[in-house]
Amino acid sequence: MSSLPARQRAGEASLPGDGPANDDGLQPRSLLRFITCGSVDDGKSTLIGRILFETGAVFDDQLGTLQRDSRKFGTQGDKVDFALLVDGLSAEREQGITIDVAYRYFSTPQRAFIVADTPGHEQYTRNMATGASTADLAVILVDARLGLLKQTLRHSFIISLVGVRHVVVAVNKMDLVGYDRAVFERICDEYRRATAGLGFAQISFIPISARDGDNVTSPSAAMGWYEGAALLALLETVSIDAGRDAEQGAVLPVQWVNRPHSEFRGYCGNLALGHLRTGDEITVLPSGRTSRIARILTPGGEAGHASAGQALTVTLTDEVDISRGDLIVGAGPRPAVRRSLNARLLWTAETPLAPGGLYRLKLASTQAGAVVSALHHSIDVTRFAEVPAAALAMNDIGSVTIELDRPIGALPFSASAELGGFILVDRISHETVAFGFVNADAPAPARAGSQRPGAAAALLAALRDRIGHSGSLVRAELNGAACGNVAASLLAGGLVHGLTGSPSMALLVAVADLLLRPLLLGTGWACAHALWRRRQSRIQPASENVLGDGI
Repeated sequence: MSSLPARQRAGEASLPGDGPANDDGLQPRSLLRFITCGSVDDGKSTLIGRILFETGAVFDDQLGTLQRDSRKFGTQGDKVDFALLVDGLSAEREQGITIDVAYRYFSTPQRAFIVADTPGHEQYTRNMATGASTADLAVILVDARLGLLKQTLRHSFIISLVGVRHVVVAVNKMDLVGYDRAVFERICDEYRRATAGLGFAQISFIPISARDGDNVTSPSAAMGWYEGAALLALLETVSIDAGRDAEQGAVLPVQWVNRPHSEFRGYCGNLALGHLRTGDEITVLPSGRTSRIARILTPGGEAGHASAGQALTVTLTDEVDISRGDLIVGAGPRPAVRRSLNARLLWTAETPLAPGGLYRLKLASTQAGAVVSALHHSIDVTRFAEVPAAALAMNDIGSVTIELDRPIGALPFSASAELGGFILVDRISHETVAFGFVNADAPAPARAGSQRPGAAAALLAALRDRIGHSGSLVRAELNGAACGNVAASLLAGGLVHGLTGSPSMALLVAVADLLLRPLLLGTGWACAHALWRRRQSRIQPASENVLGDGI
């Protein structure tokens, strides 16, 4: 079956050329990674599906399947539902929503693209943040009928948080408001005012109809008043700067120590920043030991030079204790070695965050035990304003201080995404509970030989935070994040009522159990953690790596 009849049967305009779809992708060209985001049902998946179709990235058999699926799952009546090209999960098709991040590749003669279709539901904000973390540009969809919604603003804040500086606001479903120019301009003005403080380098606005293709790949005859470029033309020509990593010194996070025999010891990883050359003097962090590069091995063989982004193995001229998680750094600015971090968190767990929580921090190839020692404030995403907070609920964003059980090398996220971005993992369930971004205003660096806080001081700090925030913790639990505790308290009250026959006594016991349970639980965790930290400080010198897979 030829490509032209298939597209005509799909009820859409034909594409020029009869060759295989997306042949242009075989030629080298610049690559743009972008995401689509915005509130639920704003048309993100439909837009991507339309672009894939218009650029020839959909094969004939896929078009036939799309027609059948549109009749079964589609939401566009007798028209093709292009969202089904992206929404592949059965739950997504049945509910007509996006749940997981879907990555698609396409290309034009000018540029190659990797696009991430992210969910709009608040419940799946963590998936959206995952897609945004590798993007160069964000296309934010806004329903012309509804205007800016809370999730639109939340997504805007998240993309600014992960370092995306180029934004295209696509005002979708213009056909449903009669292609009204006033509606488009009102939304543009509202978005400019709302995001003025987010630090975007460039914001472009385009009125579109993703379903009908207006201003998607070619100008729309229905919106002659719009004089700008169509969306695809803008994506082909937008200039993305070289990035925040350009002025940093070389940094190689060690992922693996390769020692196949006694005559070879290599340190493997992806060069995160800068350039390395044979003979360069290097420093190992956090230990501070120095050596020189003896050899650089790449997948293509031995090389005298390596640049950021390359996978490589290096050998050194000296026998140096290096383990997974250490950093090999060259000349120039280098990550600071710290035992505490000031950071912003996007909280993704159903259980709220409160000061004193114990987690595992993973940054680049290193890990460390972590305690959230302070919650400074949260962010009101409708006003992008700092507000006092005693806990972070799911999808909340806040500023925290994190204490670590070992020194690590880190940079502000604004300087390096790889060395400034991290996740927090629950120690019991191993669930990823937060995405973190190291602030530029980090605490003072750790000094060699500096002492860890004593167990008593750590315990008193945790107790102070727990007592100061116990009321907010109870409110968070009553909001549904810790329903198990509430149920247990009600059960205790019921047992007392059954034994005593006194409703007042039962109520008193239930309330006391609900109030004291978080305090006692947090105190026990803090005590155990403080004792563990004291034991570790006695076992290992402060400057020694504790991961143990080096020499």
